[in-house]
Amino acid sequence: MKQQKEHTFSTLTFFLLLLLPFTFAIQPLRAQKLYKPAQDLGELFEQVQLQHVFPDSKTFPDATPLLPPQEILQAYEQQKSQLGFDLKAFVMERFEMPPQPASGFSTDTTLSVTEHIERLWPILTREPGADGGSLIPLPKKYIVPGGRFREIYYWDSFFTMLGLQASGETALIQSMVDNFTHLINTTGHIPNGNRTYYLSRSQPPFYALMLEILAQEKGKAILKTYAPALRQEYGFWMNGADKITSSSPSHRRVVRMPDGSILNRYWDDQPAPRPESYREDVELAEASGKNPEEVYRNIRAAAESGWDFSSRWFADAENLSTIHTTDIIPVDLNALLYHVELTLAEMARLEGKQAEAKKYEKLAKARRKALLKYNWSDKNDFFHDYDFVKGTTTNVPSLAAVFPLYFNMANKKQAAAVAQKLKADFLKPGGLVTTLNHTGQQWDSPNGWAPLQWMGIQALRNYKHDKLADEVSQRWVEKNQEVFQNTGKLMEKYNVVNMKLQAGGGEYPNQDGFGWTNGVLLKLISLHPELLDMTLEELELETQD
Repeated sequence: MKQQKEHTFSTLTFFLLLLLPFTFAIQPLRAQKLYKPAQDLGELFEQVQLQHVFPDSKTFPDATPLLPPQEILQAYEQQKSQLGFDLKAFVMERFEMPPQPASGFSTDTTLSVTEHIERLWPILTREPGADGGSLIPLPKKYIVPGGRFREIYYWDSFFTMLGLQASGETALIQSMVDNFTHLINTTGHIPNGNRTYYLSRSQPPFYALMLEILAQEKGKAILKTYAPALRQEYGFWMNGADKITSSSPSHRRVVRMPDGSILNRYWDDQPAPRPESYREDVELAEASGKNPEEVYRNIRAAAESGWDFSSRWFADAENLSTIHTTDIIPVDLNALLYHVELTLAEMARLEGKQAEAKKYEKLAKARRKALLKYNWSDKNDFFHDYDFVKGTTTNVPSLAAVFPLYFNMANKKQAAAVAQKLKADFLKPGGLVTTLNHTGQQWDSPNGWAPLQWMGIQALRNYKHDKLADEVSQRWVEKNQEVFQNTGKLMEKYNVVNMKLQAGGGEYPNQDGFGWTNGVLLKLISLHPELLDMTLEELELETQD
């Protein structure tokens, strides 16, 4: 027992010594005051959201005040009790509503889907600066997803960049990378999106993968330019690693595992309703019967994951009211951070810092070992999220399982088992389904999402499961093209189970545009144009051979 305790202590000490340089305080925001709707408008904001003045809860947080918020609040206090007070009319007089999707663009379905995407890039491009309100200004051009999503989004942008790379838009990729670097330098991390109400959380850490795309186009030496920013991004995710102990094993986004290793979770510092989904969050907290702050924290942590919402985060795998995201060690997040550590090691080598490179390599090696220990289920032959409070895997099958394969963390036997389950359970007529659970949430069955198709396809190729990767590619491309021909649109998500139905679920209608769908589709077509000429029946016959 004494020997075991000494081993645990030494493991923890090793991690803390390695991580100490990266647990610095997050940099403050820029000096000028930024408009934060929920805080600056107080009761007015609350009433507009709770009274459902706008059908979409994101509309009001995105609106721009035409007067200083304090003046608007004073007018509200004076008028709210007057007979015949009209809250919506009051708001419409004092706020500029957010811009609607571009109206001058018309789809031409006689064009190929690739030509359509090329025509869409300028429509989805936003110029530097800001339109005021809650939008955080950025110094260079960027792509937005489309629809209600009028700002840049963190993990969306990597998949958009795949398409920009296929289009030869290197300068725009560079601009978007520089914008994210600017956000790191001014806020200490990359927020969920460039809105002030997103500042308390991030999204899956794809910045290192964005740098990889840029290095493919401009050479690896460019990585040295962005090394300080990636180190700061890593510091954000590892903040508090020097504070955790066996008796207090978690702090913000870091968790000390029973063996002393350190893994990560999703988190948000604000235990309050999300401004962009205020009414929905309040209603959920009231219905759950739980401490509202606990519910809000877990909702926001799930929003940081990008999977908002999914049965991955539910204690009963069915109901949103049981959400407990902060108890969970997500397999995809830790695979991404493994890649960040390897990228930091590569950057250090390019800088001639061999000792630092070895340090990051040790961190990556330790993370891989911990992920394979805690997130792999021998019983299910699959990667699952891990509930560190209960001390067991969640056993909710999801496409997050492909991330260790995408980053070559799995052994061949594990990869073969994952591939087998993908083919048997996840592969549907339109591609890979997100989870096997039907909950009504958008990150569950029957929906499929472009980013997860890309991660799954590339994960399979890494382990030479090329025929299955081809089949997933073909089904997804065919689904995208079919919807485009029928509607003239590329959608945020698709129903991959029933080819006759649209995707649904979630807090808002299915959006079109759409940044990451465009990016993944264009990249897949550019890499494997021959798949476009094959029917699904031909591909299935080839797969069976």
